Amino acid sequence: MKKLTVICMIACMMASLVPVQSFAVKTTAPKTATTAATAEQIARANTLTARIYEINAMDKSAMSFSEKKALRKEVRAMKKEIKEGNGGVYLSVGAIIIIILLLILIL
Repeated sequence: MKKLTVICMIACMMASLVPVQSFAVKTTAPKTATTAATAEQIARANTLTARIYEINAMDKSAMSFSEKKALRKEVRAMKKEIKEGNGGVYLSVGAIIIIILLLILIL
C-alpha cells in the first residue's frame, strides 16, 4: 500500500510538471540593449523611491482629505510599479510545506 501511494504521488507530480524548455524565450536583441533596459529600470526605481521618501517627509496635517487620498493613491501606484520591476519568484508558506512533505515522502 505504501508503494502504491508513493507511485501515485510521483505520477501526479510528473503529470503536473511542464518541461522548462517550453518556457524558453529566444531573444534576438543584443545584450547591450538588455543592460540598458535594466539600467533604465534601476534609474526609474530610484526616482520612485526618492519620491516616496519625499511624500513621507511632507507635513500632511495642513492637507485636505482629498489631497491625502491622492498622495496615498500615488504611493500605492509607485510601490506597485517598483514591485513589478523586480520580477522575483515568490513562494507561499503552503507551497513550501507541500514541497518539504513531498521530499520527505519520496526520500
